[in-house]
Amino acid sequence: MIEWLAEHLTVTLGSTGLAGLFVAMLLESACIPLPSEVVLPFAGILVRQGFYGYWPAVFWAVTGQMAGSILTHALGRYGGRPFLLRYRHYLPFRPHELGRAEGWFARYGEVAVLVGRLLPGLRTFISLPAGLAGMPLRRFLPYSALGAIPWTAGLILAGVRIGAIWENPVWDPFFRVTEAVVGLALLAGVIYYLLRPSSPRSK
Repeated sequence: MIEWLAEHLTVTLGSTGLAGLFVAMLLESACIPLPSEVVLPFAGILVRQGFYGYWPAVFWAVTGQMAGSILTHALGRYGGRPFLLRYRHYLPFRPHELGRAEGWFARYGEVAVLVGRLLPGLRTFISLPAGLAGMPLRRFLPYSALGAIPWTAGLILAGVRIGAIWENPVWDPFFRVTEAVVGLALLAGVIYYLLRPSSPRSK
């Protein structure tokens, strides 16, 4: 599983280059379920392999996140909550995810954008309540970038370090055990998703 995922992501990101990394991060920040926790470390592996430099990877990944955040911010600001809930079946998030992000923003205000960009899960949706609250882009983008830069730089650097370890055959037994554990975890997650009760929909 790990080897397949590594090969698939590295081939995709390797063949598309920094443009592919930009698009992947744009989609993630536009609430598409393409987690940066997975994509960015593999971008770091490609940095280790010499496909592109570390700082160009950080720059284009952050730029992609800002582009996706602008789209999501505009959707919240100009569409409004009634629009989001009305067309929730066609949008890549659920009402409770929107409500969680709204609650976080209501509690912490504009600083929630900065902190929210550092939290898995919440970082994808934090642009929506900022847009719903009418937070100006000139204030939204600096907060968003300040949160995205350390997150992105750290995960890409982690990928560089992982790539160095991965090249050492001494770690092969460890990765085989980890592959089995991850495979079982993914299987359990799929079973849970299929059998869980549906969340009540917001009216």
